[in-house]
Amino acid sequence: MRFPYQKLLIVGNGGAGKSTFARYLSERFSLPAVHLDKLWWLSGWVNRSQEEFDELLEFELAKQKWIIEGNFRRTFLKRLQACDGAIMLDIPPEQCLQSVYRRAETYRGRTRPDMTEGCEEEVHEDFIKWITDEYPNCVRGEMMAIMQESGKPFLVFSSQEEAYAWADGFEKE
Repeated sequence: MRFPYQKLLIVGNGGAGKSTFARYLSERFSLPAVHLDKLWWLSGWVNRSQEEFDELLEFELAKQKWIIEGNFRRTFLKRLQACDGAIMLDIPPEQCLQSVYRRAETYRGRTRPDMTEGCEEEVHEDFIKWITDEYPNCVRGEMMAIMQESGKPFLVFSSQEEAYAWADGFEKE
């Protein structure tokens, strides 16, 4: 069976594997991956203005094909309206935190592939709090409710293995 999506969103907690999964799907199904962190951050962890970010996002949304990964609640509904399907990686916060620490060790002193060059990988206390408290207690439920109300098809995977097994069930492009 052919992969049914041309415009796909991937959301989930920090460290859930959104960027890695987006790259995998991008390579497997010849869809360009868009990393919202790369649109938002300038070198040195300086954020763009909302206006500039919104312009860059509009440019990506207007394309015929994409996989956009990242949460950015402020623009979630706009992205959801533009997609033809969404995926939530609903990975337990403890696993996400382990993944973030592994990623920080892997990319210590350098920039990971889905981030703007000049943003060296680091783990801050506010990010840990977001992963362990804000996302599971606030953001996750809000995003789930928005997806349910949208009428757009969406899938929720509770493990990375489940998500990759689903993707591997489609013909490779």
